[in-house]
Amino acid sequence: MTDFALDALDLAALLCSRVCHDVISPVGAIVNGLEVLEDEKDAEMRDIAFDLIKKSAETASARLQFCRLAFGAAGSAGASIDTGEAEKVARGLFADQKTQIEWRAARVLMPKNQVKLILNLCLIAAAAIPRGGVITVTTGDAGASGDALRLRVTAQGPNAKLASHTPSLLAGAPEHNAVDAHAIQPFYTSLVAKAADMTLEVVTEPDFVAIEAFHASDRMGADVAA
Repeated sequence: MTDFALDALDLAALLCSRVCHDVISPVGAIVNGLEVLEDEKDAEMRDIAFDLIKKSAETASARLQFCRLAFGAAGSAGASIDTGEAEKVARGLFADQKTQIEWRAARVLMPKNQVKLILNLCLIAAAAIPRGGVITVTTGDAGASGDALRLRVTAQGPNAKLASHTPSLLAGAPEHNAVDAHAIQPFYTSLVAKAADMTLEVVTEPDFVAIEAFHASDRMGADVAA
């Protein structure tokens, strides 16, 4: 672990850039569809434009709802979030895409940073399977006492793998001590994990990637027991 820290204003700017990147494409498609409607008289072309606008608006809405929960405040400090809402926005984000979601987490009220962590891990998992596949989200107890939470998000698909810089970013130790707009999301995930007092661990196998989050005390207890 390094002592690297990102200025708060830089963090905010990079996250805003990430959100804008996510919504600019569907918003641009809406604009294009409106331009077609303005100039086109053919009924069939107008129907195509209406369909484009509808689908693009749904996509933009889904991405904004996801980003609000994954990156936003989502309530006051110390607030809890219904994991059912997290499942809803995750399914909305990947609707009609080649990536499927298997949500195996119980519906409970969970501290917001843990929910944000799950959603950010979903984004990292999706990036690991650009050709499509299955993202699986599970939560459960860990440790001898059974009261320590463990989060697990996996990605399975053809040639599934993380970008080479992602593990170091998840560890909060970016290469060359620099973070740009392309790297901000996994680095932000490391900050969320730290805020949730959790440690991230990456496991990779052929066509498979798993990222687990657990409390440091849980791992220490397991090491002692071993």
